[in-house]
Amino acid sequence: MKHLSLLLLFLLIPATSGGQDTAQPDFELAQDAVARGEILPLAEVLEALARTHPGHIVEVELEYSYGIRVYEVELITEDGRLIEVDLDAATAEVLSVEDEDEDDLF
Repeated sequence: MKHLSLLLLFLLIPATSGGQDTAQPDFELAQDAVARGEILPLAEVLEALARTHPGHIVEVELEYSYGIRVYEVELITEDGRLIEVDLDAATAEVLSVEDEDEDDLF
């Protein structure tokens, strides 16, 4: 059931086209990027994130920033803080962690 909910989450996340003008829906852009090996599947990225920043996922977006595709994940930490974690979509490397009310934590 967990994998099904992750798949549904993946299909609902918005993706940017990196400046490309296209009529292709966002979820198809993300699926195509995974199929081409340009980015990791969301489930794999969230598994890596859970090892370093466990919590309850609130929102996931796939965007183009830092010159690369980035998964932006908002989550509520085990101690109740709302944070946003930016991860390299190709490697799952944590790029930044921001607390809702504070500066970068990482």
